[in-house]
Amino acid sequence: MSIYAKLKALDITLPPVAIPAAAYVPFVQTGKLVFLSGHIAKKDGKPWVGQLGKNMTTAEGKAAARAVAIDLMGTLHVAAGDLDRVKRIVKVMSLVNSTGDFTEQHLVTNGASELLGEVFGNAGAHARSAFGVAQIPLGACVEIELIAELV
Repeated sequence: MSIYAKLKALDITLPPVAIPAAAYVPFVQTGKLVFLSGHIAKKDGKPWVGQLGKNMTTAEGKAAARAVAIDLMGTLHVAAGDLDRVKRIVKVMSLVNSTGDFTEQHLVTNGASELLGEVFGNAGAHARSAFGVAQIPLGACVEIELIAELV
């Protein structure tokens, strides 16, 4: 089954690439690797604001990370020209806006990792880092960047 058929089966519509809010580009390709800039969680088209451990649950953070993965796939679609050209999701780095005593950043980030695995199969298995941070631009609850290898 193609990547697009899997997305359709999951009722996922890829969004357009977001316009950068600062001095950077949405992605850079060097050789067969594509580096996607960090994407913040959005809800209803606006930053998904919140802090894990303060006013958001782990389940809500996981949903936000899943939403970020959808945005990342939209950008990757533009960068690759076709998601079926993705040979592997290489690395995911997740920043979770969280209190000093919140320790479930890895569970929040699973929202993105699990969706990437569901969509890309074995090629979606990736190396990963998940960090707790004091703040993310615009007060967003989660920001994720991604590196992919193309065929």
